[in-house]
Amino acid sequence: MVLLSAQGMPIDKIATVTFTSPDRVRDVIHNFNTDGFDSLYPKYKGGRPRTFTLPERREIKKMAKSKPAEHALPFSTWSLVKLADFLVAEGVVDDISHEGLRILLREEGVTFQRVKTWKSSNDPGYEAKKARVEHLYAIADGEVIPEQGEPEVIFCMDEFGPLNLQPHPGRQWAERGGKGKDLDREPRPRRRTTYTRPHGVRHLFAAYDLGKDQLYGHIKKTKNRSKFLEFCRYLRSLHPAGKRIAIVCDNYSPHLTTKRCRRVADWAEANNVEIAHTPTNSSWLNRIEAQFTALRYFILDGTDHAGHQEQGSMIRRYIIWRNKHAQDERLREVVARANVA
Repeated sequence: MVLLSAQGMPIDKIATVTFTSPDRVRDVIHNFNTDGFDSLYPKYKGGRPRTFTLPERREIKKMAKSKPAEHALPFSTWSLVKLADFLVAEGVVDDISHEGLRILLREEGVTFQRVKTWKSSNDPGYEAKKARVEHLYAIADGEVIPEQGEPEVIFCMDEFGPLNLQPHPGRQWAERGGKGKDLDREPRPRRRTTYTRPHGVRHLFAAYDLGKDQLYGHIKKTKNRSKFLEFCRYLRSLHPAGKRIAIVCDNYSPHLTTKRCRRVADWAEANNVEIAHTPTNSSWLNRIEAQFTALRYFILDGTDHAGHQEQGSMIRRYIIWRNKHAQDERLREVVARANVA
């Protein structure tokens, strides 16, 4: 309409060409002269208003997150049918469809999830150990400036394994099954069900540098105090001797700095290293666990390695890739979902 008007075409003729009324043409030209090109952009509406009020949505969310047994009902979990009927019976809403309830819960961030296990810690020093680990994380994240004598470099360290030579469950792209001519398609790859493991196991000693966002790893045949100290010496060699480092690890016996065996404690004191232990049954505090989740997702799921050399080579190549692509979107997503600490 604006272009035709600029070419000198009369209003009535423009209305005929554009299949609209002369008043509509005049409104468009008037708005263009007033607001310019902004007037030509569509003015989208907000859509259909929400059916339920904010208090109703909050109450529905609260009911969905509660247990049916709390309301004297004889079942352990809500289905959409049961929850919808209960909401109507309690007078929370007058009526709600099962699909509408599902969409509302999804909008409120509530999904149907599997209940996972959780083991609480009975460590008498739980609060002190947890506070120390969180303080070290705050230093690594730049939230706290380290005081004199505090570590400047924070490693999270643990062993991953045992690494067995066996088929691992996983997913992959494959043709969808069908009938008729699709029967001639290539059969879907399968995972063998019978296997033996006569080649022993391996263990991955790994450490995650929180400040540099880098992963380090060595594969060993055994895991013991000597191998642990050997890997700690490698971590120590990555930084000048005058720079104090901290290694966060769990309570596996070779990691402990007890009076029974002073090897780890003596080495740490002599090499300007702090060994910070997570509380008992609190390995979730160690951020290396999220990195292990990503490692398992990217290189172990769906594999069936023929030998330890092949498996070890893939792990080493993954660590190199991971350190070069630390900002990879999928990698960060997997780590963020698994990271508890």
